[in-house]
Amino acid sequence: MKRLLRWIEAKMDNFTIKRKLIIFYIFCVITPLIITDSVTGGIMFQWEKGNQQHEMENMASAVHYSLSNEIDSAARFAKSVYTSKYIDDFLKHEYESPLSYYTAYQKFFKDTMLQMGIGQNNMQLTLYADNDTIVSGSEFQKVSEVKGEDWYQYLVGSQLKKALYVGFDESAASSRSRRKISFLQRLDFYGASDNVLRIDIDYSSLVRSLEKMNYDADIYICRGDQIILSNGKNGSVTKDFETFTLFDDVGYREHVSVYGQELEIYVMEPATGILQEMLSHFPFILLLVLVNVLLPFFMVYCINHSFTERIGELSAVFDRVNDDKLVEIWEVRGEDEIGSLMRNYNKMVQRMNSLIQIMYKNKIKEQEMIVARQNAELLALHSQINPHFLFNALESIRMHSIIKHEMETADMVERLAVLQRQYVEWQDDSVRIEKEMDFVKTYLELQKYRFGDKLSFELDVEEACKRYVIPKLSIVTFVENACVHGIESKATAGWIFVRIYTKKDCLCLEIEDTGNGMDEEETKNLKQRMTDANIEMLKGKGRVGIVNACLRLKMVSGDEVVFDVDSEQGVGTLILAKIPLCYVTKEANDA
Repeated sequence: MKRLLRWIEAKMDNFTIKRKLIIFYIFCVITPLIITDSVTGGIMFQWEKGNQQHEMENMASAVHYSLSNEIDSAARFAKSVYTSKYIDDFLKHEYESPLSYYTAYQKFFKDTMLQMGIGQNNMQLTLYADNDTIVSGSEFQKVSEVKGEDWYQYLVGSQLKKALYVGFDESAASSRSRRKISFLQRLDFYGASDNVLRIDIDYSSLVRSLEKMNYDADIYICRGDQIILSNGKNGSVTKDFETFTLFDDVGYREHVSVYGQELEIYVMEPATGILQEMLSHFPFILLLVLVNVLLPFFMVYCINHSFTERIGELSAVFDRVNDDKLVEIWEVRGEDEIGSLMRNYNKMVQRMNSLIQIMYKNKIKEQEMIVARQNAELLALHSQINPHFLFNALESIRMHSIIKHEMETADMVERLAVLQRQYVEWQDDSVRIEKEMDFVKTYLELQKYRFGDKLSFELDVEEACKRYVIPKLSIVTFVENACVHGIESKATAGWIFVRIYTKKDCLCLEIEDTGNGMDEEETKNLKQRMTDANIEMLKGKGRVGIVNACLRLKMVSGDEVVFDVDSEQGVGTLILAKIPLCYVTKEANDA
């Protein structure tokens, strides 16, 4: 692979820019265009096919829902009849004469309003009773008179308590629908019985519901190869169901089982195929292809002309270089990189000699800086002598206190040595928050020797904040200010709280004390000094330590740190510094 790349690079180096741009146009415009258009066409075809399939699935689901809704309406009504004790008693009662039956018949419809309920749903109800005292007619019939009919034989043969019957009634009047879709219900809720309820669903109403869906595709509901319902081809309702033969044109098929009837919903493929649908957009697609081919070609031609002519001028100028003298380009055109290169070339020619002189002077200055740095290092080594003697003296005092069993004094001296060492070790102005908080704790414990029970403190640092790096002694400076100006001047006991946490992409340093607090004017002035902290302020008086800490926080945060001061006399003071996390580095754990 490396050899191939090197061979290609070697060949390309020998080509002119014009030829390189042509190669670029072929491989980076034409070839990707052909590939992407082919892939896009395939994706569009699959998307159109999937979309068409999804539409057919939605059609089948809607038809299934509509049919089930009609049949379930009949089933719900049948259930109310099935569980009615009043109707069961009416069907099983032995009537003395046709007159007594007729009287009970009139009272029954007056009490039950059965006809009104079934009429509102475009259905016809018939109750078949195994009771010879009932007079057959209208809504009530004797079971013995219908045992030979197809629908009754179907119910008996299916051994179902409720079933959907689809059939053709040749005995019906020629002017009425002979195609029957009926819901059958055995009435045995109150004991074994041959009583049957039959609800004839309006066939024409089902057809109209299907046609009102206004689907472009033809939809057939079939039982086997028999067309039960369709939005396209139903034929006359007085003729037997027609046969379905268009199996090869079915685009989607869904099997449904409705109360014992196994039905198939066929959605036919649309008349307009996917390819025809895509070809209808061919002029627009062709226009896009031409734009994608011709426009890049025109741009490549213009860029090629812009490049080659001016680069040729540059090449000619460099060819005329004679020893250490360069020839200027007299006519510079364009504001692009090549034009900038030509102008910079002229500047290089004009300033060559002066640059050589400047480089010579800079070399001398660099050597002087090296000497100055070495002198500074010697002075730093010398300045470390005094702290060395101070730490030895403090250690001697501590050991002397231990020998005399003055452990409290020894502990105070040891903590003082820790504080002093932190103040003088300035090789690096940055420190991890974890170490800074150790120093804060040491300082506060040393202050407790002074204040006793008058001072209490609490330090709370989020675990994730411990490794963030901040300027050294920044937190302890605010804590020292809280001790001196807050707790020291207060007669009663007080608390100091230090909280370090992150919030909204900021590192928050929060120092709170329950000291004397400040009035509104003092609070405003302190916040102003913290916000405007600068070098000049360090020459003045009054809370210089606070200014120093704020200044260093501003320096490490690119002046993006935000300070806030909240104080109330007699209650306490809260100082908050928020540093954007993008300016705060995180130091790795110690090995």
